Amino acid sequence: MLLDPNSSPDNIVDPRDAAETAGLRYVSDEEPGIRRKKSGKGFTYLGPDGKKVADKETLTRIRSLAIPPAYTDVWICARANGHIQATGRDAKGRKQYRYHLAFREVRESTKYEHMLEFARGLPAIRKTIDEHMSLRGLSREKVLATVVHLLENTLIRVGNADYAKQNKSYGLTTLRDPHVKVEGAELRFQFKGKSGKTWRLAVKDRRIARIVKACQDLPGQDLFQYMDENGQQQSVTSADVNAYLKEITGRDITAKDFRTWSGTVLAALALSEFEEFDSDAKAKKNIRAAIEKVSSRLGNTPTICRKCYVHPEVFTCYLDGALLLEIQDEVQAELRENLSGLKPEEAAVLSLLQERLSREIDAKERNPQKKRKPRADHAAQEMRV
Repeated sequence: MLLDPNSSPDNIVDPRDAAETAGLRYVSDEEPGIRRKKSGKGFTYLGPDGKKVADKETLTRIRSLAIPPAYTDVWICARANGHIQATGRDAKGRKQYRYHLAFREVRESTKYEHMLEFARGLPAIRKTIDEHMSLRGLSREKVLATVVHLLENTLIRVGNADYAKQNKSYGLTTLRDPHVKVEGAELRFQFKGKSGKTWRLAVKDRRIARIVKACQDLPGQDLFQYMDENGQQQSVTSADVNAYLKEITGRDITAKDFRTWSGTVLAALALSEFEEFDSDAKAKKNIRAAIEKVSSRLGNTPTICRKCYVHPEVFTCYLDGALLLEIQDEVQAELRENLSGLKPEEAAVLSLLQERLSREIDAKERNPQKKRKPRADHAAQEMRV
């Protein structure tokens, strides 16, 4: 699968470090590589020296990347051990990436460790947000805190200006005034989100309603706006939200972390509602049903939901027979006290995942392995032409 760089967790781990950990070479599509050229119903591939690629191993590697025929400006790494294997531009001109499997595995592992750090920091984040929403006027901190509060409690995407402009699909930071109706303490949202999904939801919160109504009273169509220190009106962007989260946490927390954590907790809750399974087929059926339920809340496809928004250990725990809502009985009281500020189900899931991670670390320390090497089919080699 070609990955959108905006959805990658490179902000969580330095890609150079991840490449080194994976035993790969850090590369860039700015360096000479293989280019794709249309030839009849298929393609030919030209090496950095302009000669046609004839090496069977290299051609097999290229075919395994499954780069869509419609992609343009395709660059393919000349090295089989490059952390990026290919890039190209889709029909909308967006650059898409194909990463080496070993690099993806390192990033995924780091992403979920990051998620646990995020969950442990949630109480402090919520406390700061509550304080900032109590500020006077429509300061930057107050409006951004409101956006983050809604982000967590509605699971609406943060939004992307390009998507709003090109597709007329919206997220929190790109909503327009008509997308929200405020009546008393209730806010009613209705708008087209990513992939054309229509979002309809209601939020009852007098303080939030008052802040949103004040934003609507400002000139302009953008819903979330604030007054800067010079008294100038500014529209909120997704970059503002992520910068704010980094300011109040001191870490590389992003808007997407809220959806990933919520997806994980919702999946655990959904699985805990099923009766014990008596066969692998029943277990898989229950997992599919849980994923569909979570994807409906997040507005994603089940495939994307499972791959990007649910910690894989949740499914492992379910198959192992762990009772996700009773995990508190299996951890020390001291740990639970340190989780004050989380909802009971959040504390249960976090405790479970922390315990599993600790076991994994202990197992690795008992059985230390040599530094990982790339898989044989991606062994380090120069392209031969």
